[in-house]
Amino acid sequence: MVWNLYEQTKANHADDSVKYNFIDFVEKPIEIYAFIDPFCTECWTLDPIFKKLTMEYGRFFTIRPVISGRLIKLQKKSNRQRNLIPIWEKTNKFSGISCDLDLHTDDVPWITSMAIKAAELQGNRAGRLYLRKIQEAFFIKDEDISNEKVLIQCAKDAQLDVDEFTNDLYSPSAKKAFQCDLKILKEMRVDALPTLVFFNHIIEDHGIKIVGTHSYDTYVHILKEILQQDALPAKKPTLEEFLARHGMVGNKELAIIYDWTIAEAEREMKKLQLKRKVKKIKMNYDSFWKYIC
Repeated sequence: MVWNLYEQTKANHADDSVKYNFIDFVEKPIEIYAFIDPFCTECWTLDPIFKKLTMEYGRFFTIRPVISGRLIKLQKKSNRQRNLIPIWEKTNKFSGISCDLDLHTDDVPWITSMAIKAAELQGNRAGRLYLRKIQEAFFIKDEDISNEKVLIQCAKDAQLDVDEFTNDLYSPSAKKAFQCDLKILKEMRVDALPTLVFFNHIIEDHGIKIVGTHSYDTYVHILKEILQQDALPAKKPTLEEFLARHGMVGNKELAIIYDWTIAEAEREMKKLQLKRKVKKIKMNYDSFWKYIC
């Protein structure tokens, strides 16, 4: 396949679309390749946008996470547990990565990528849920997600088949899937994280590539543009339904998903806290809530 991609920088088409009849499709017409790194802060901030987009327009698309090869470097090799630092910034370049990357290197915690691929062997949804759990472990709990015990605990938290996950962690299948990601990354000429590439399976001659993080409305516009028709958002679940499904969420995440201010999100969660349905986890940059009921 020849990738004919163009950068989407702004909404530049008049709104002359009509209502979209999604019943016409037996399979979801759009596939979104999400090039991300579990250690990348910007990739982490995309998660609530993915959730909201899936809730409102998920009937039209599937998300295919593609994990980058060079994840992080160690600040101090003598203290790996607490000195993992991200190397990806918004404009970092990493084109030309070889598909034959030597996975056995001290500079790349390849086991983290292998773990994500091992989780995906249990299904796309399992893989995405596992990715969220290791991001929570890294960004919220400050844990070392290059540690095998932490990765296995994340599999338990994601309710995966842990025995199957453990067997797959070092398997040729997981390694092949990881190398496939590196090949896709190179073929699509991705040189910054995060990057999303939207494809329409019905119209296969082009895609839309968007680099960096953008407003939620930008992603909705792109989705509608590539569908070539209008699409109405589905009704979002109630707050408790959302919490029961996702387990742990932050105020900023809730504000994005439910179109609230941070103060409104905090107020709604305190109501549930009084009912002893959530437990608050205070961080320097945000408050997170763990669903306990």
